[in-house]
Amino acid sequence: MPNRGKKYQAVIAQVDRTRRFDNLEEAIRLVKSISYAKFDASVDIAVRLGVDPRHADQMVRGAVVLPHGTGKTIRVLVFAKGEKEKEAIDAGADFVGSDELVDKIQKENWLEFDKAIATPDMMGKVGRLGRILGPRGMMPNPKVGTVTMDVGRAVRDMKAGRVEFRVEKAGIVHAPVGRLSFDETKLAENILSLMDTLHRAKPAAAKGQYVRSVVISSTMSPGVKIDPSAVELR
Repeated sequence: MPNRGKKYQAVIAQVDRTRRFDNLEEAIRLVKSISYAKFDASVDIAVRLGVDPRHADQMVRGAVVLPHGTGKTIRVLVFAKGEKEKEAIDAGADFVGSDELVDKIQKENWLEFDKAIATPDMMGKVGRLGRILGPRGMMPNPKVGTVTMDVGRAVRDMKAGRVEFRVEKAGIVHAPVGRLSFDETKLAENILSLMDTLHRAKPAAAKGQYVRSVVISSTMSPGVKIDPSAVELR
């Protein structure tokens, strides 16, 4: 058990670790009240699902555009040529190019961006970057809509607060849902939007209770448990 500072010990005393809130807004208020960070901390969610990711038919992954964004400025890179290059620029992409960007990343290990999008015709060359971008979760992937001919929409979605998720080995999905500066309504709507998407992504092979537990927290603060029934499809 790691040693915790006095500030953390003080806030964790305010959290009943056995309680699961059946009111989402009340849980959010507690998360906001116990934060002691001196910056606009991220609010994150951890959802434990009743799936076994070791089986391909129980993998849960996808993306959702949060209605109020994440509060973070996202730098978007697009691998494209010709008209699609112009479409990406017009949509607000931060970096757009083709072979020269592939070379820059491969030779210089340049990673001054947060998300990458590619047109299908570029994947033959972008695929060479798998060892660099893959471990960082930045590799374009058709399963989450980042390999697409509709690069304009993909860029706008990224800028608007698109969040990608993928269940981890332990059956948990982690994702950001906003900032502490967001009001309770915005955070609640972002959380419900993500949960709706997770429910819709339920694999047919998943048996029993699908959402096992839900915990929200802010950077440097303890987690607050939420009853799964409080974030079901509405």
